[in-house]
Amino acid sequence: MKKETVILAVVIAFLVGFITGATVAILKGRKGVGVPPIAQTPQDLPQTAPMPAPQGPSPMEVAGKIQTLKDILQKDPKNLSAWAELGNLYFDSDQPQEAIEAYGKYLAMKSDNADVRTDMGIMYRKLGDSDRALKEFRMAAQSDPQHINSRYNIGVVLLHDKQDIKGAMKAWQDYLKVDPNSERANRVKAQMDNLQQMAK
Repeated sequence: MKKETVILAVVIAFLVGFITGATVAILKGRKGVGVPPIAQTPQDLPQTAPMPAPQGPSPMEVAGKIQTLKDILQKDPKNLSAWAELGNLYFDSDQPQEAIEAYGKYLAMKSDNADVRTDMGIMYRKLGDSDRALKEFRMAAQSDPQHINSRYNIGVVLLHDKQDIKGAMKAWQDYLKVDPNSERANRVKAQMDNLQQMAK
């Protein structure tokens, strides 16, 4: 037998052994052998590596944007959109006192913006002033009869900060009139059911 033929036979034997071993390992590792696999949609397929969480702007970028807005406002102190954006940057970068000051400047010129007033209420709550937060949420809800977030937050403050279960239930009933079918509304309904069970 030629040397080349012997080498070829060894290589073939090695490949056959490798393929057989791999097949056996796959079959042993598979759960429910004999059961047809469930068709997988793309979102069901395992990810080889987790997708990185989206990164927000860096503190340096935020500081740069804040300074740019301050420069704009120094030249144009009645620029409502700049005051709102400045407040939002402070809100997002966890600077509640600064956010309140920026939102306050906005609301001094345009008091009926329920979104800005609600964000200011959230910042007051962040500082531990639940009474002022509640006042801002109620003013926002009054200025816009369809405003969802202010009504939702009234219930949150009453329940968690004031331990006023009846008040929270009433606030959330008002909230559900303007937002009856959202995912958050479903969570509120479940919370209300739990509170009713506890009250019994």
